[in-house]
Amino acid sequence: MVRSRTVWAAAALLAATLGVAAVPAGTASAATARAVAACPTGWGSLAKAYDAGTATPLTDVRTGRHDCYDRFVVDVPGASADTLGFSVAYVDRLYQDASGRLIPVGGGAILEVRVNAPAYDPETGAATYPGRVAQPLPGVNLAGYSTFRDTRYAGSFEGVTQFGLGVRARLPFRVQRLADHLVVDVAHTW
Repeated sequence: MVRSRTVWAAAALLAATLGVAAVPAGTASAATARAVAACPTGWGSLAKAYDAGTATPLTDVRTGRHDCYDRFVVDVPGASADTLGFSVAYVDRLYQDASGRLIPVGGGAILEVRVNAPAYDPETGAATYPGRVAQPLPGVNLAGYSTFRDTRYAGSFEGVTQFGLGVRARLPFRVQRLADHLVVDVAHTW
């Protein structure tokens, strides 16, 4: 009888210990669920475009990590949101405008970003962006990103500059036109 009470006491103690240990895990799961619920949804993965253009040249490209998405920013100093046209869409392969050259882009999906702004001075033809065709974007390091896997410069032809953005999968994205830059956010999840 004493033995059976000892077994039951040990079992009760073990159950209480496991129950207390499970509380932080449950709390962490709830926090994760709240964070996911707070992330924007409804962006979709269909092509997005705005038909406008500017002769103002782009000068830089940069990326950023956020809780719910990875961000790709094209700087076009002096351009207004109304004149900054674009086309952003998932493609099977990235082909350079004019030449048709295939540019390999790593990742599970390729997001082609076209900005209706040159990467050169229209009057002199001098490059305003240091990218090299088919090479990763200068100054962009994607280490630690949740969604982005690769970047490639595809060149600038007839006032349109083309980039390839390798992403983990075909995920929802949004495009924002702001004064001086174009912003493409790609969600971490559906």
